[in-house]
Amino acid sequence: MNKKNLTLELKGISKHYYQGKQKLEVLKGIDLELAPGEVVALIGPSGSGKSTLLQITGLLDRPTKGKIFIDGENCDKADDGLRTLLRRDYLGFVYQYHNLLADFDALENVMLPQLIAGKKVSEAKEKGEWLLNRLGLKERLHHRPAELSGGEQQRVAIARALANTPKLLLADEPTGNLDPHTSDNVFLALLDIVKETGLTALIATHNLELAGKMDRQVQLKEGTLVDLRAGKRIKGDKNFY
Repeated sequence: MNKKNLTLELKGISKHYYQGKQKLEVLKGIDLELAPGEVVALIGPSGSGKSTLLQITGLLDRPTKGKIFIDGENCDKADDGLRTLLRRDYLGFVYQYHNLLADFDALENVMLPQLIAGKKVSEAKEKGEWLLNRLGLKERLHHRPAELSGGEQQRVAIARALANTPKLLLADEPTGNLDPHTSDNVFLALLDIVKETGLTALIATHNLELAGKMDRQVQLKEGTLVDLRAGKRIKGDKNFY
């Protein structure tokens, strides 16, 4: 893999906290590479550190040790202002809870991040309509979140995350708050549009069937990472299996 063309490279990412004098190691030297257009499932038991890894990758938290490269940009020493710009220009986020703005309709929720980034209203509207139509919400553009089902709200959240054409999409259990049938439909819609737009994505999920539809699966356990497709250890204890 040509490292110059990587969308994401994590090198030796470690994170620990202290509870009193007790040191809690959440991540232990994680290495991970994502190529452009690659969609990777991040799986692992509850409390394994999936959210922590995504927060660090998304520049919302800092690792105790390690380096982060996004589209070749070294984020290690970026100050808070630059990290904010990198999040705006390079990253898209989808969380378990949609966090839509209640006073704005679906289209306005998707237009807003584009307007903040400096796009014209006409451009933001066109992009928002395309994304929402593509996600099956053509008839719901002007409905507010309270008028939408849980699955529809999450589709709006997905459209919002993709509105500024990020290089990397990070999703943390994006359908974990939905019933199984709705979850499957929304997840497949997410995968379809990610593939269609050629995005790179790292998606945390507890659904192994849906994880199997992605290009690759990596598993967090006891702070270490395993590439399941390759069947080999990325970091940590050789006796994982």
